[in-house]
Amino acid sequence: MSHILKGAILSLALLVLVGASPLQSAKESNLKGFLEDEVDTQREWEEKFRAIPDPAKLREYMRIITEEPHIAGLPGSKKVAEYILTQFKSWGLNAWIEETQALMPLPTERHVELLEPENYVLLLREPAVLNDKDSADDGSLPTYNAYAADGDVTGQLIYVNYGIPEDYETLESKGLSVEGKIVIARYGQSWRGIKAKLAQTHGAIACLIYSDPRDDGYYQGLTYPDGPYRPEHGVQRGSIMDMPVHPGDPLSPGFGAMTDQARLEISEAKTLVKIPVLPISYGDALPLLRNLRGEVAPEDWRGALPITYHIGPGPAKVRVKLAIEWKSRPLYNVIARIDGSVYPDQWIIHGNHHDGWNNGASDPTSGNVALMETARAFAELMKQGWKPKRTIILASWDGEEWGLLGSTEWAETHKEELTEKGVVYINSDSNGKGWLRMSGSHTLQELVNDVIRDIPDPERGVSVWEAARRRRIETADSDEDREEIEQSDDLRISALGSGSDYTVFLDHLTMASLNLGFGGDSPGGIYHSNYDSFDWYTRFSDGSFVFGRALSQTIGTTIMRLANATVLPFNFTDLSDTMSRYVEEIQEEHKKRENAPEIDLAPVEAALAKLSEAGEAYERALEKLSTMSSSVVQSQPELERLNQLLYTSERRLGHDEGLPGREWFRHQVYAPGFYTGYGVKTIPGIREGLEEESWEEAKYYVTVVSEALSDLVAQVEEARALVDGLASN
Repeated sequence: MSHILKGAILSLALLVLVGASPLQSAKESNLKGFLEDEVDTQREWEEKFRAIPDPAKLREYMRIITEEPHIAGLPGSKKVAEYILTQFKSWGLNAWIEETQALMPLPTERHVELLEPENYVLLLREPAVLNDKDSADDGSLPTYNAYAADGDVTGQLIYVNYGIPEDYETLESKGLSVEGKIVIARYGQSWRGIKAKLAQTHGAIACLIYSDPRDDGYYQGLTYPDGPYRPEHGVQRGSIMDMPVHPGDPLSPGFGAMTDQARLEISEAKTLVKIPVLPISYGDALPLLRNLRGEVAPEDWRGALPITYHIGPGPAKVRVKLAIEWKSRPLYNVIARIDGSVYPDQWIIHGNHHDGWNNGASDPTSGNVALMETARAFAELMKQGWKPKRTIILASWDGEEWGLLGSTEWAETHKEELTEKGVVYINSDSNGKGWLRMSGSHTLQELVNDVIRDIPDPERGVSVWEAARRRRIETADSDEDREEIEQSDDLRISALGSGSDYTVFLDHLTMASLNLGFGGDSPGGIYHSNYDSFDWYTRFSDGSFVFGRALSQTIGTTIMRLANATVLPFNFTDLSDTMSRYVEEIQEEHKKRENAPEIDLAPVEAALAKLSEAGEAYERALEKLSTMSSSVVQSQPELERLNQLLYTSERRLGHDEGLPGREWFRHQVYAPGFYTGYGVKTIPGIREGLEEESWEEAKYYVTVVSEALSDLVAQVEEARALVDGLASN
């Protein structure tokens, strides 16, 4: 049988298995939060909206934005901000630039040299490539790690694999120490800032981070410009600010940089490392690693360079010199506001950053152009008479790459307003080909699922929801996972840690948040390099910009549902179900630790059981309300109080003291791990207390979490009572 015929039969079988209708939805007759007599009008406006985003316009925005490097703090970023503002205003939107500032150090000297047993001076630059004019642009930022310390140090080299906690445990078991040495770690398995922090913690005097071709280069496929993967001298720039402590300006933690509060001295900042750190290419790493001896590295430490991987230390001896200009620089956040016609003090916020490491086509322009098309589409709808009930704020942030600077400073500056008025924050970042990736607050899981049932997948002739479902079935880790996906009404969304502009809204202000974007079919071999260009993106990623259109359609529709729902579409049973899974994971981790004392999670389990019960009662009450006349319901004074209870529900999951050693992180369900960087730790106070064997800490956060959940239960019960009252009128 030919492979073509086999494929056709397989596709037909899959259609039978999962349903053939492109936009089929079990819930298509209603919209959560809308009354029956509102649904048709809402759907008509949504269809009008989804017809507007245009791939050709997305392409043109990207072409213009990526013409020159646009690094935060430098003139190129201001130029891009002014271009976005001009576009917003040309569409008739109320828009402006909010300027702020943050510490953004730039390198003035970089030198790395292998001194022994042979001499090699590292290139530390990315050569231009054929047929990509942007790879030779003037004004490109040198290869470096933002917030690395000045220094001029010489020492023996030692290889630490990915430089994560487990790797240092392996070194310790072998009797090897990095004290007084220069470590070389490969990118991967954790965020780069964790590699720098752990190197410093273990006594290293400098840290080099390289991209091994096994993880990020020719082992994966053809390298740029022949293919999409990282070439020999491609380098991953990036910040090493200790963001698990707090993101944003290192000198204004928890408050806006341009408020009256006095900023810290650089010596007082908690998020700055104290050793030189530099990223290098695998072309530059090869001579260094080739000259290491000592024990041969374990098999899982070996990359794809044509050498035997040794750990060292030495005989390779290296000098690292780094000089930095420490200076605060301006940031330019572009803000557009559409005032709500009924509830102007309830804000739906959508953001994507505009600053990049140099030209930044994939990261972040691919997401930012989708935000721009969403803005244009809303402007077109308003010309046709559409009015959102709630205020919509669209933000193109600056300084994300450095440490979420623009979004964090804006949110900290507007903290009081956002605490009172913020309903939901929706984030996007890089966008590519593939399937929708959904992460965020689980109270919004049902909403996202409902929306993407109505969005057509750009390539597969089904809905975005159905395409994502099929992909998850294909790639499930086990039969059990596959069966759950097949039998579930909704797809689970992932939890958020950090790594993009949602962080301040979710983790600090405890606003319900989402992060959405397409991916999985676009290689990322030019991430944070000089080769993240218009040429690379249009050749190897979403060159037709149809997934950019789909992202605009997805986020725009989500915003419209939130902005115009009579009752905000929050779901508390999804939260209780998901948190119960997290509790089970913590219990399994507890069982593995033979020396662990009893940690009684019963109070959390009891609170979750009550939340599940309250959430189910709320859903039953909401069903009764959906048949009421909108004119009757909207005239009731209780409605505004009901929605306030719903959108402040996530606030109940915050704790003013925050997490141990990092009070900025207030959310008690989601946070980046202290040693995972971007990676999430769910129910972090308990989980990390257990992992770090801080038993009293874990017990304390059992109380914190159970009390937070009890407060949430009371709020859900009050909301249910208000719904009952509205339904009885």
